[in-house]
Amino acid sequence: MLKHSFAALALLLAVGTGFSTSALAQTKAKAKEDKMKTKEKSSMNGSTTGGSMSTGSSMDATSASGGVMVGGAMMTPDKDIVANALNSSEHTTLVTAVKAAGLVPTLQGTGPFTVFAPTNAAFDKLPSGTVQTLVEPANKEQLTTILTYHVVPGRYLASDLKDGQKLTTVEGETLTVMKKGSSVMLRDAKGGMATVSIPNVVSSNGVTHVVDTVLMPTR
Repeated sequence: MLKHSFAALALLLAVGTGFSTSALAQTKAKAKEDKMKTKEKSSMNGSTTGGSMSTGSSMDATSASGGVMVGGAMMTPDKDIVANALNSSEHTTLVTAVKAAGLVPTLQGTGPFTVFAPTNAAFDKLPSGTVQTLVEPANKEQLTTILTYHVVPGRYLASDLKDGQKLTTVEGETLTVMKKGSSVMLRDAKGGMATVSIPNVVSSNGVTHVVDTVLMPTR
């Protein structure tokens, strides 16, 4: 009788163990299958991390916030206006002029400043010999007047500029914003026009907009 009881108990344990092992195996298989489905679904949706889809617009935003290419160099928000300009191959004339006028410490200051930065090609539009004459020590005052006419106190992104808006420069005279769609132009005190070719070059102490023409004050 006792032997029969032990035999029955052993059979019951064997059946129970087999059932538990089978159930556990099925549970693991199901979990693995669900995981594979989730992974496949994420891949189809373009997800790489966090289960969210990485879109082109978000990548563009990251690229823009990281810096802007100007003159073959990356202009980054962690550098000041002068430090960024020094790296641009298209602004060597402007940098030379800023140094000659003694404005480097000013443009490295806290600011914020909005700078409309003429390219080398913009300075080349001036009458022959103009730049060479302006950078001479005797003409420092006139050079400073012209350069400070390109600087506006405050931080103005292209989206902040409105058609017909008057911007008072550090020099004292105003620039008039001419805006059509995403295109931004500036009219100077003499009626000359400059087009912003590269907007929103953000620096630690302001923002720079590259322009294709040197802006001229009346004095």
